Amino acid sequence: MAGLEVAERGSGVAGVVVSVGGGFVVVRGDDGRDRRCRLRDGSFNVGGQQVSLILPRVSAAAAPQRTASGSVAVPGAPARMARASRIFVEGVHDAELVEHVWGDDLRVEGIVVEPMHGADDLEEIVRTFGPGPRRRLGILLDHLVDGSKEQRLAQRIDHPEVLICGHLFVDVWAAVRPEVVGIEAWPDIPKGTPWKEGVCAALGTADPPQFWRTVLGSVRSYADLQPSLVGAVEQLIDFVAHPSG
Repeated sequence: MAGLEVAERGSGVAGVVVSVGGGFVVVRGDDGRDRRCRLRDGSFNVGGQQVSLILPRVSAAAAPQRTASGSVAVPGAPARMARASRIFVEGVHDAELVEHVWGDDLRVEGIVVEPMHGADDLEEIVRTFGPGPRRRLGILLDHLVDGSKEQRLAQRIDHPEVLICGHLFVDVWAAVRPEVVGIEAWPDIPKGTPWKEGVCAALGTADPPQFWRTVLGSVRSYADLQPSLVGAVEQLIDFVAHPSG
């Protein structure tokens, strides 16, 4: 693998592979600097194609273990001291789902995920955080689609050290593949009806807090989630883990 020209999709780090080990790829750029990139499924481009970098297999017993996010596991790796950079998500359920799937990556990178408890005050939240070159802010929004309230809020933020990504769904519950939860599809909830309560009523199931525990417990890995959420979270992790200063 050494000498292979690669580009990490989330961070834009590009160059030649110098070494691989401990769940990381060391890439040397044209400027001569070496940068560490996490080994994740589908996180690199080679020759314009999205690929997964795989270590040569010495034996079946030596095959690398994978975390729930698809990263190469690093057994016994200590948690890194928390960075000043953060990832903000809309609510507690968003934070719990991100931790559930990407927790190992977050601890290795020293990234804290915090709920904003809604995005209506997004401009003030960003201003209060005070982003800078060594204090990047990644923001995950629900329902970031053309014409949505979330899109209008995101368009008001213009800062080089702030990255806003989102998924397509009204609520993060719906970013879990329905078959994982044992249903054919997430119900269509009339506009104006609280979404979580409407879902529980339509499914004839428990109240939202209880049903959320079922949803969360059904998720085993990133493969149980919709691609728009997976891509958004991985892009944000890469952004805050590679400060520009």
